[in-house]
Amino acid sequence: MEDTTLGLISKSSHSHARLNVPALVQVAALAIIMIRCLDLVMIFNTLGLRGLGDFIHRSVQTWNLTLIFLGSLLLVFIEIFCAFSLVKGRNWARLIYLSTQVIATLYLWAASLGYGYPELFSIPGESRQEIFKTLVMQKLPDMLVLLLLFVPAASRRFFRLQ
Repeated sequence: MEDTTLGLISKSSHSHARLNVPALVQVAALAIIMIRCLDLVMIFNTLGLRGLGDFIHRSVQTWNLTLIFLGSLLLVFIEIFCAFSLVKGRNWARLIYLSTQVIATLYLWAASLGYGYPELFSIPGESRQEIFKTLVMQKLPDMLVLLLLFVPAASRRFFRLQ
């Protein structure tokens, strides 16, 4: 970087130009943050303060339940961190976001089928098809965000050039 001084004004020239963040990447990052915040608001609204206390109390009764509860909180924080990193053009952020979605989807699927701890995180349903349909509908916003990050040429170019 080269600095030149013209009287009171200091001018610097950068060795390379930075791309503007594509609108699709901005929308995807904002959507991740808003989806997670809306999830939390809906949980608070559904459970209430007393129900939330009962949920936390149930989730810390055994080490396995505590680890699953803390892991789910960690996934939420990682997803929000990825959203902020996406706007900076970090390719690893979209890969980590993809992996968090795969992990969450697989765990929800397994817990709903009776593996793991279905009383904490599971999707109700009579059959595998009904559970799968509900799971897809629940994960649809996240799938649309992933499409915005991986499919459009402008998004791929942005992450490739950063």
